Amino acid sequence: MADHDLHRLRRTFDEDAELYDRARPGYPAELFRDLDRLAGTGPGCRVLEIGCGTGKATVPLAERGCAITAVELGADMAAVARRHLAPFPEVEVVTSAFEDWPLPPRPFDVVLSATAFHWIDPRVRVGKAADALRPGGVLATVATYHVAGGSEEFFAQVQDCYERFDPATPPGLRLSPSRDIPLDSAELDRSGRFGPAAFRRYEWDMPYTTDEYVDVLNTYSGHRALGPEARAGLLGCIRSLIDGLHGGRIVKRYLTELRLAHRLP
Repeated sequence: MADHDLHRLRRTFDEDAELYDRARPGYPAELFRDLDRLAGTGPGCRVLEIGCGTGKATVPLAERGCAITAVELGADMAAVARRHLAPFPEVEVVTSAFEDWPLPPRPFDVVLSATAFHWIDPRVRVGKAADALRPGGVLATVATYHVAGGSEEFFAQVQDCYERFDPATPPGLRLSPSRDIPLDSAELDRSGRFGPAAFRRYEWDMPYTTDEYVDVLNTYSGHRALGPEARAGLLGCIRSLIDGLHGGRIVKRYLTELRLAHRLP
């Protein structure tokens, strides 16, 4: 992806922060238990969060007693995060691009990025994350994948809507099963700054009504980047499909992946 496309798309999330906060699901409870066990999150742990959004991952960490500095590019997203995190005096939300934010002198125990690390400039993200950590500190990145499962008939049928209204859709595209999603630590390995990565995966289903599913689609950068007519046509097609053939409800399967790596001395 070209730099200008990356910067344009990652700013779409701030266009409707309240919708993002309402529609986007959070993260599995097992993920935070694994962070406690494998990264040492808990009372007194100093965490830098890259791209906190509206605080979907920040709040559970704050509830564990972590001291958190959360850096968020979008001003409106950051404002919603501050509202959710107001009860936690040890949490600070900074409005800035991570690439531009000056690291504080004191290093962190954990650097976390939940469904945001891929939006950070690849020339910067790994090196700056390592610079932010104490030796032995943990970089924890969370990725979310849409995988086969749930209402499988719907997700096969809905590709016709995408092929009609989004010209970037490959013909016959189908969701992959979770077992086909590769584990990827190549970027960390190449950097020479981190030890071997460990992975934990959580596969889970989320039910949606028609309105709820259209809401979550309206938070995705690719959908928001469509022209108004194409987006209206696509979402109308999807609404008709869910209401007409699936009784107004579908189930979507997610694969959440936690990748952890310790900073080398």
